[in-house]
Amino acid sequence: MGNNILVIAAHPDDELLGCGGTIAKHIRNGDNVCFVIVCEGSSHRGVDQEDNEQHHALLAAKILGVQDVKMLGFPDQKLDTYTLTEIITPLEEIVNSFRPSIVYCQYGGDINRDHELLFKAIMVAVRPTVEFIDSVYAFDTASSTEWAYPRSFTPDTWVDINDTLELKLEAMSCYKSELCDYPHPRSLKGLENKAKAWGNQACMEAAEVFMTIRRSLRNDKTPV
Repeated sequence: MGNNILVIAAHPDDELLGCGGTIAKHIRNGDNVCFVIVCEGSSHRGVDQEDNEQHHALLAAKILGVQDVKMLGFPDQKLDTYTLTEIITPLEEIVNSFRPSIVYCQYGGDINRDHELLFKAIMVAVRPTVEFIDSVYAFDTASSTEWAYPRSFTPDTWVDINDTLELKLEAMSCYKSELCDYPHPRSLKGLENKAKAWGNQACMEAAEVFMTIRRSLRNDKTPV
């Protein structure tokens, strides 16, 4: 049996931007992956319901091989209208039900207010008293994390995604309303360049990077 891997993202497409290639490797290794997408991504822009980001998220997950996708349905860019407890509660329920050994989550130090608030909620939902969680890693989000100031995302973990980068880009292509033209960082070519630039820092062809929030050595399960 594989490990249970939980990915918690604020908006549809964040899960791919941050760790799509790494998740594809987990799937290939036989791990069980659950995507939790906290906010719907289209209400504030009037995107047609038949062509919205939630629909795109399911298509993208299918390409990666992820069968368990949970949409919490909080309104986009309005997490600041909820108490933190209202965000924490459904996350805790999923964590206790799914019992992940590894959690990948949204980094909270960028320019997106939803990311900041979700990160605070995640830190409560995956706190050290949840003993079955061995590792928690935060991922960066293209066009949000690198645009923050001060730039506080400092990766300490590199995952080689050279063999899954094309799959990540294929899945990302499902998000038609989120992709931008090159040289925007949220373009397919921009994402490919970013993966290669991160990889080159560690003498890899392409990589995704993470900040370690917590890693327990009682069961040493590092990213793939």
